[in-house]
Amino acid sequence: MQEIKCPNCGTTFQVDESGYAQIVQQVRDKEFEKELKRREQELAQKKEDDLTIARMELEGEIERLKAQLRNADTEKKLAVTEAVQKKDRELSDKISEISVLKGQLSNKETENKLKEKSLKEQHEAELRLKDEQIEYYKDFKAKQSTKMVGESLEQHCLTQFNQIRMTAFPNAYFEKDNDARTGSKGDFIFREASEDGTEFISIMFEMKNELDATATKHKNEDFFKELDKDRNEKKCEYAVLVSLLEVDNELYNNGIVDVSYRYPKMYVIRPQFFIPMITLLRNAALNSLKYQRELQIVRNQQLDLQNFENEMKAFKDGFARNYDIASRKFKTAIEEIDKTIDHLQKTKDALLSSENNLRLANNKAEDLSIKKLTRNAPSVRAMFEEIKSEE
Repeated sequence: MQEIKCPNCGTTFQVDESGYAQIVQQVRDKEFEKELKRREQELAQKKEDDLTIARMELEGEIERLKAQLRNADTEKKLAVTEAVQKKDRELSDKISEISVLKGQLSNKETENKLKEKSLKEQHEAELRLKDEQIEYYKDFKAKQSTKMVGESLEQHCLTQFNQIRMTAFPNAYFEKDNDARTGSKGDFIFREASEDGTEFISIMFEMKNELDATATKHKNEDFFKELDKDRNEKKCEYAVLVSLLEVDNELYNNGIVDVSYRYPKMYVIRPQFFIPMITLLRNAALNSLKYQRELQIVRNQQLDLQNFENEMKAFKDGFARNYDIASRKFKTAIEEIDKTIDHLQKTKDALLSSENNLRLANNKAEDLSIKKLTRNAPSVRAMFEEIKSEE
C-alpha cells in the first residue's frame, strides 16, 4: 500500500499499488495534469471556502454552545467532535470524487487504445485477404494456357452460380450467350421473371482475363463499348464486366465500380463480387417490381385503347371505302337507268311515229282505186276495162 498526503489539508490516505501506478501514469499526461491541477485548485478553493464557512459556523456554534452549555462540558465536546467529523467526511467525499474522475479518464484512455488496436488489426486482415486474393489469381492465371485463361474465368463464374442456383435463384435464367447473328456476343445472360411472367431483371455479363506474360496489356475500358452494344442488342437492362485485368489498379480492386458515367447501368467487378453483384441488382429490381407491374398495366391499357382506336379507324376507313364504292356504283346505275329511260323514250317516240305512218298508209290504201292508179296510164286503164267487160 502507498500513502498519499493531501497538500492542502494534510490528510493522509492509502491506495494499492495498481491505483498508485494509474495515478502516477495519469499525472504524467499533460492534459490530465492540467485538468487535475484545475480540478484540485477548484476543490482546494471550495474546500478552503467550505472550511472558512465551517470555521465560522463552528466558532458561532461553539460560542452558542458555550453560552448555553457552560456547565455541560461533555455535551459541548460531543458537539464539537460531531462537527469536525462531518467536515472530515465531506473532505473524504471530495477525495473519493477525484479518484473516480481519475479512474474514468484511465478507462477512457484504455478504451481508445483498444479501439485503435482493433481497427489496426481489422485493416491488416483486409490487406492480407486482398494480397492473398491477388496472389491466388496470379497463380491461377500462371497455370493456364492462353486459350484457357478466359474459359477458366467463365467456368469459375458458372460454377459459382450453379452452386447456389437452386437455393438463391431457382427461377432464373443464366446461360451462355451463343447468338452471334449481329457479329458479336457477350459471355452470359442472366434473366429473371416473376410468377406472372413479368421480367424484372436482365444482365449481360462479359468475362475478361489475360496472362501476366502477355506483351500487350488490355484495360477494362477497352471492352466497355462492345459490352454496351451486346447489352442493347440482347435487350438487357444491366451490363457487368467481370475482370482480372489491371490487377494492380486500386480502383478496381476496392470492390464494385460504377462506370455509368461512360455507359448507362454498367459495372466492373472482380470475380469475388460476381454473386454479390447479381444479388444486389436482383434485390433492387424486386423492390421495383410492383411499380413495373403497375406500369405494364398502364401500358396494356394504352395498348388496348390504341387497338380499339385502330380498329375503329379501320372500320371507318372500310365503311368510307365501301360507301364510296357503293355510291359510285349507285350513281352509275342511276346513269344507266336514265340512259335506258331515254332510249325507251326514243323507242316509244319511234313506235308512235311508226303507228302514225301506218295509219296514213292504211288510209292511203283504202283510198286507192284502179281509176287513180291508171289515171296517167291510159293503156293500163284500157286493159283493166277490157278485163272487166269480159267478166
